[in-house]
Amino acid sequence: MRVGMNPQKQSKKIKLQCQHRLIIVVFIPSLEGYYTNVLEVFKLCLDSAITTTNSNCAITVVNNASCNEVSEYLEDKLNSAVVDTVIHHHKNIGKIDALIGAARASREPIITIADVDILFKQGWQNETENIFAHIKNVASVSPIPCRNFKNYETSSTLNKILVGNVKFQYQPIPENFDAHNKFLDSFHWKLETDEQIKWPVIEYDGVKALVGSGHQILSMRRELFFSTVPEEPSLILVGNNSEFLYCDQPINYSGGMRLATYNNYAFHMGNTVEKWMRDVQKNNISNSEISNEGFMITNVPVFIPKVPNKAWYRLKKRIVHRLFNMLHPQN
Repeated sequence: MRVGMNPQKQSKKIKLQCQHRLIIVVFIPSLEGYYTNVLEVFKLCLDSAITTTNSNCAITVVNNASCNEVSEYLEDKLNSAVVDTVIHHHKNIGKIDALIGAARASREPIITIADVDILFKQGWQNETENIFAHIKNVASVSPIPCRNFKNYETSSTLNKILVGNVKFQYQPIPENFDAHNKFLDSFHWKLETDEQIKWPVIEYDGVKALVGSGHQILSMRRELFFSTVPEEPSLILVGNNSEFLYCDQPINYSGGMRLATYNNYAFHMGNTVEKWMRDVQKNNISNSEISNEGFMITNVPVFIPKVPNKAWYRLKKRIVHRLFNMLHPQN
């Protein structure tokens, strides 16, 4: 028998405390073999995230059936209130399903999804939020610019350029040279040798960004997870085209732009920590008080994702890429 009334029924409507949520999924089943140093990598990842986010961004970590050492570490971070939410799964439900489930349970308009081996650099949050705030029809932003992703699921972005919604030009960005080569090297891809090589740059209202991105870290509009992201679970542990189907293609489907920050604000570490990575975090700590007092987005522009006819979408995609490369050939 109930006595009295639940006082929460008389409380006011909940008010969002921030407009940005960072979600990291961690799966470290043991500290042996491939995973010997991954906990060290994850700790640097999470520490860098905590150091470089301001009060406008909450952090969620999804523990996807990791070993006891990881679970205990996460509980300590939760108890010390530097992490907002920890979700524990007793069994590995797959990277994408763990990630999408956490994203759909989030209420913030900007949701950043990141791999466990991302090293955040001071300024990443401000720079990504600045692009969302000042450039219309942005579906996603990555703080890792990669020159080679201009044509990867970017037809909706290229279409905005073709119809004149944003300015576009190829231009050299020599300050990105070292960081870009670190990204390429993390996948054992061929390094670049020319600092003056040109990048695909868009500009709107004085804000610059780059066309395209990878999916190791993506800041996405919340609307995508309820519109163009597939409703059914992927049921895939990792890889096997799951990132494409649940992240890359939905961004392009939405009709919004897939962009990256003009300069580099995060790194892909792989499964071992190197000295330069610790140096980045030391610099984060040194500049945390100054950098985290910068730009804070207070009003995210309205974004309504499109749900296109898939046959027409595939045809339009081919036409847009061909037309763009004819009108804007890269020298």
